[in-house]
Amino acid sequence: MIGHLRKKRIWLAAIVLVAGAALLFAAFGSSAPTPPQFKTATLTRGTLEKTIASTGTLAAVETVEVGTQISGTIEDLKVDYNSTVKKGDLLARIDAALYEAALSEAQAGVEKAKATLAEAEETLQRDQPLYVKGYLSAQEFAPSRTAVATAKAGLSSAEAALLRAQTNLDYTVIRSPIDGTVIERSVEAGQTVAASLNTPTLFILARDLKQMQIEVNVDESDIGLIRKGQPVRFTVQAWPEEKFNGEVTQIRLQPTTISNVVNYTVLVKAENDDGKLLPGMTATVDFVVARLDEALLVPNAALRFSLDDGSGGSNDRRHLYTFDTFGAPAAVEVEPGESDGLVTAVNGEKLHEGMQVIVGLENASASSSGSKNLFSFMRPPRPPSGGGK
Repeated sequence: MIGHLRKKRIWLAAIVLVAGAALLFAAFGSSAPTPPQFKTATLTRGTLEKTIASTGTLAAVETVEVGTQISGTIEDLKVDYNSTVKKGDLLARIDAALYEAALSEAQAGVEKAKATLAEAEETLQRDQPLYVKGYLSAQEFAPSRTAVATAKAGLSSAEAALLRAQTNLDYTVIRSPIDGTVIERSVEAGQTVAASLNTPTLFILARDLKQMQIEVNVDESDIGLIRKGQPVRFTVQAWPEEKFNGEVTQIRLQPTTISNVVNYTVLVKAENDDGKLLPGMTATVDFVVARLDEALLVPNAALRFSLDDGSGGSNDRRHLYTFDTFGAPAAVEVEPGESDGLVTAVNGEKLHEGMQVIVGLENASASSSGSKNLFSFMRPPRPPSGGGK
């Protein structure tokens, strides 16, 4: 009987121990810190470029507007869009009938003025001896001299009218002032053009479409980083997969205000040997501000990551976190350099290509549980404050 009671007590004690262990596990085991999972990235070696992005419009380096200085009807057109012309080539002809008539009239005016002058000089030669001998008074002789001077002036005026008529007739033939390509034609055969105070534009010629330029608007916050001779890359919508190269040739000092932002016009020269670039195309331009070759590159997130234990500490962008030999996070001092907004060039004695660095926590729950749990996993607890023992 006594043995039976002893066995029963032993079983009860065992049950109490098991229940107590279960309660302890439920109370303390579930609150134990969970080892955090980190997102990592690899240090790579490559080329870093810092750029300024903007947009601009392609245009020919030099264009010439060809107009007319006289009014009339376009009688004949010799060129069309994209026509290649040489200097002096005929572009168009204006009906010359009125101007030929004006030239004939001016020529007749010159002949008439010459005849008038000859008659006046003959009269002067006849009256001169009579005046010398006293047969004519000075008052009587004066009209003869005046007639000669008037006739000479009339001849000069007639010759000027002849020159004007000849020039206007020459203007009926419109020729190319340069070697180039016709990129715009504003008239049709039979159309009447009127030259008044403003000369109408008939054609626009581009001197050389193998040399193009981009007029880029750069705002005042970035203009200080632009310099003459700076390399440029750009793309156009017609060839989205192809990158073209250019060079800054001019920074114009005259500002323009667009949407309350001060902008400056920057000219970029680009080669166009294959003719893919056309006037008027919109170019997306990247000015290469800085370039580093064979640099150690790290994602910017790694420079932002910090093991903050709630004391207010944060990454000063001069540290990276990697893993020590025990697999725990360890800080490494770095010297950050240029950044393109995604990666940063870094230097440091302990850095090497292929090194794994921490860029963040693997999931949001680990992050939201607080960095205090992170430190309780990696560091021993701090002694209580206040001088207690």
